[in-house]
Amino acid sequence: MSTIGYYICVPFAWLVRLFYNLTNSYGVALILFTLVIKLIMLPFQMKSKKSMMRMSRVSGQMQELQKRYAKNQAKLQEEMQKLYEEEGVNPMSGCLWSFLPFPILIALYSIIRQPITHFMMLPESAVETLIQTATNAGVNMANIVQLDKAGAAIVKNGVTQLSAYGQINLVKAVQEMGLSTPDGWFNVNYKFIGMDLAETPWTLVKSFTFTWAVIGVILIPILAGLSQFVFSKLTMKTQPQADAAGGASMKSMMYMMPLMSVYIAFIMPAALGVYWIAQSVFSLIQEAILNKTLSAKMEAEEEARFQARQADRQKRMEEARIQERQRQQDEQ
Repeated sequence: MSTIGYYICVPFAWLVRLFYNLTNSYGVALILFTLVIKLIMLPFQMKSKKSMMRMSRVSGQMQELQKRYAKNQAKLQEEMQKLYEEEGVNPMSGCLWSFLPFPILIALYSIIRQPITHFMMLPESAVETLIQTATNAGVNMANIVQLDKAGAAIVKNGVTQLSAYGQINLVKAVQEMGLSTPDGWFNVNYKFIGMDLAETPWTLVKSFTFTWAVIGVILIPILAGLSQFVFSKLTMKTQPQADAAGGASMKSMMYMMPLMSVYIAFIMPAALGVYWIAQSVFSLIQEAILNKTLSAKMEAEEEARFQARQADRQKRMEEARIQERQRQQDEQ
């Protein structure tokens, strides 16, 4: 387990465990985890948001420069750089922080998928012991370990190969049967408002029953996609105006990303979909607040820059008049 990915999971797992111990609710723990991560990232996202809003405000000037220097790319780059410097725009800062949610999502997926080693932080040897304990207790291991054609567990380099969500199923089997557990173990209740967040929505689609436990889990990926679509639509309003091709590409992404969210949330444990929904909802609230507060602040900054430019222009004009008077005196 001495991999970089594992150690990245450690602080996130500690945070989820903290909230789980406080609330005794897996779903609430994930929501609180999302909120804290959003608050930690807020200063960086504010900087990114300001840069994107500045880019949006100068998009008209950028398009004018692109038309004027369409046949002279070197001059275009020079003029664009001057515009960025005058307006305090960093075109890269708006993109950098937008990638941060992805490693967090991957780390959280590992924590959810591997509750024994990545949530409880127990060693691989504990998994092997639990597999043996469950096997001896007569637990059906078909959805826990990978089986060969003879029905025996597949073992590689002394490690039993688990199925995709083997650790989750092993945890549930151990807890349901009350089997002995290693030191450091604590029971995990995946239930949240009547839903089992360890379930995969697509599995319930294939064995559908008209109950809230099934319908609620199936709704999670749909709500995840819908919330992301609303968030994407809101953020597009503050994106820099693009040309026809760029605008079409942005609209395409606005529809494709939520659809991808729906697909991914359907084939992964419902807990990940809860995080996705919470992430989009908190992002929507953050976006609305930042749009309101930063717009006023940026208008004040723009006015200050305008006044500074006017003062500089007046200074240069006054210096030019003084130089002209001095020249005239010297000629006399």
